[in-house]
Amino acid sequence: MEKYIIAIDGGTQSTKLSIFDTAGRDICSASVPLQPIRFYGDSRAEHPGDDLWDSLKAACRSLFEKFTGNKGRIIGVGLGSIRCCRALIRSDGNLASPVQSWMDLRLASPYVHEDDAVRYVTATTGYLTHRLTGKTRDTRSNYVGPWPIDPDTLDWYRDSEDFERFTTPRHMLFDLVDPATVLGEITEKASRATGIPAGIPVVSTANDKAVEGLGAGLINDGTVLVSLGTYITSMMVGTTPRPDTVNYFSNPGALPGEYLYESNGIRRGMATVTWVKELLGSDIVQEAKRKDLTPEAWLNIEAVNVPAGCDGLYSILNWLPRPSHLHERGMMIGFNSTHKGPHMFRSILEGIALTMKNHARSMCDEMGTAITNIVISGGGSSGDLFMQIFADVFGVPAHRNVVNGSASMGAAICTALALGIYRDRQTAIDHMVCRRDTFMPIAENVTLYDRINTEVYQHLVPATDELLMRSHRIFNPE
Repeated sequence: MEKYIIAIDGGTQSTKLSIFDTAGRDICSASVPLQPIRFYGDSRAEHPGDDLWDSLKAACRSLFEKFTGNKGRIIGVGLGSIRCCRALIRSDGNLASPVQSWMDLRLASPYVHEDDAVRYVTATTGYLTHRLTGKTRDTRSNYVGPWPIDPDTLDWYRDSEDFERFTTPRHMLFDLVDPATVLGEITEKASRATGIPAGIPVVSTANDKAVEGLGAGLINDGTVLVSLGTYITSMMVGTTPRPDTVNYFSNPGALPGEYLYESNGIRRGMATVTWVKELLGSDIVQEAKRKDLTPEAWLNIEAVNVPAGCDGLYSILNWLPRPSHLHERGMMIGFNSTHKGPHMFRSILEGIALTMKNHARSMCDEMGTAITNIVISGGGSSGDLFMQIFADVFGVPAHRNVVNGSASMGAAICTALALGIYRDRQTAIDHMVCRRDTFMPIAENVTLYDRINTEVYQHLVPATDELLMRSHRIFNPE
């Protein structure tokens, strides 16, 4: 008898739900876009209203409109959501204020209890767990940054002095559990709101990048996963915590005893691709209509005809500065009269690939390992052009899986393990993760991108850094 798993993949730009069978086949999916993040000056960034919960309910409704199977065969829900966010909850389970996005500078500091309306402070996974199950439990693998969590035990500090440095009262924090653990069951109230049958177990996952690594089938063999999301990063996995690194950091993994090694990344990465499409606006819409294509499909086709390197048009992907480098800005440099919209589009894709190669290489050099393969996940991996650019820039085979929304698959794998469908990580991966295709590097493009990177691209940020600092001081006088 076929059994089904609901996988929740909450992101910065959308909430996606998928129903998988236990062999990893994607039965149906639904995605609901989130409202744009609301930015307040240079410091605050919030998800408006109760957008994470409202979008989850809407995605459930859309999902069950598509699902033709028997709801009685749904055996579990894997809950994944955005990391590095903060939710403040009232006693009745409603938000006390909008969820603080990972882009919010308030998250650089521990929560200080000032509002009597706030009963709990938690991550997005904790908030949605409470909504779905009524439980005050959360995955221990989604707490990085200024939380009073012991990096060795991945539990709240027991020593009062260590705990009190973080200013968050213990009674406001949820209890922590391992990933791939049952958090609770869907309540009657949550069932009425979502359509998920009451009593179905809800399973913990981890931070969204670790879940994505698991869902991509990432193993410790020199393979790097490049995650194409609003935040783009590259990742490897291992079993040893590495707290004192320079070019990467280690996060709790998607299963107990596992760690995710993560390079520096690109903030608002794939949002930059969306930005350039919107910037080109009516021009590409009209061209696409004439050929009965979507604007994105037309851009991809036209950008294939743009030569590698875009005739010297380079993109620097600092559209959202790091909190410690507020002078950073995004740049496109090297325009001439031949450049048009497809050049700009391809330049953004190449800029992402070049930046991530440099970050991944710094990580691997520090680890003392070589990159043997790359796996690309996220919606951007659907484009053949982008996949080929990654293969050529990295100079190694670039793979993509049948389910390129790897975080959804990772949530499903956590659920399968928690419910005893598979005995261990590798067995679950072998049964549920399936490779779709591989792009081999083109030798002449590898040579060209290596030269571009070595002679030009790596020098653009250092060459412009002082100028951008001066500009920042003009518009942000102390």
